[in-house]
Amino acid sequence: MAKITKEEIMEKLGTVIDPELGVDVVNLGLIYNVDVKDTEVSVRMTLTTPGCPLHDTMINGVKTAVEQHPLISKCEVNLTWEPAWSPDMMSDKVRSMFA
Repeated sequence: MAKITKEEIMEKLGTVIDPELGVDVVNLGLIYNVDVKDTEVSVRMTLTTPGCPLHDTMINGVKTAVEQHPLISKCEVNLTWEPAWSPDMMSDKVRSMFA
């Protein structure tokens, strides 16, 4: 059986766009950890603010994107607020877009 890599999962996550900012969750720095075990993936992530009105949309987008990988049977998304997100977590490319 082929092994699923973290890089493949991060590529899938790069397709999930924050609708308010128009930037993907990876470059926004919202993804804190990806753990791949056999055909199951666990994603630890945050949102830009605890009161984000698109909470469910973002979580479902991450889960759906990961589960589109043909070898993934399940994706669990764990939301955390520690450490709190800040603009410093964005990639340099994205940070320069907002400068």
